[in-house]
Amino acid sequence: MPLHFELVTPEKLVRSEEVYMVVVPGTEGEFGVLGGHAPLMSTIRDGAVRVFKTEGAQAEEIVVRGGFAEVSAEGLTVLAEHVTD
Repeated sequence: MPLHFELVTPEKLVRSEEVYMVVVPGTEGEFGVLGGHAPLMSTIRDGAVRVFKTEGAQAEEIVVRGGFAEVSAEGLTVLAEHVTD
């Protein structure tokens, strides 16, 4: 089951795509999100969001600073204060 992933900053929508899994740097530790994950809300720490486009794929890292992550029935939304391009 694919996961709908969105990465947003106050300025713009950075990403909106279907992926296999995303690993988020939560303030309480990293957590992985797959399609169908239970609802969750977490603050995120400075670090890298790792995006796996398919199962077994090499992760793409996106460096973020602060923000929140929300998992809902629609997927995962990461609201980052800043994203390093």
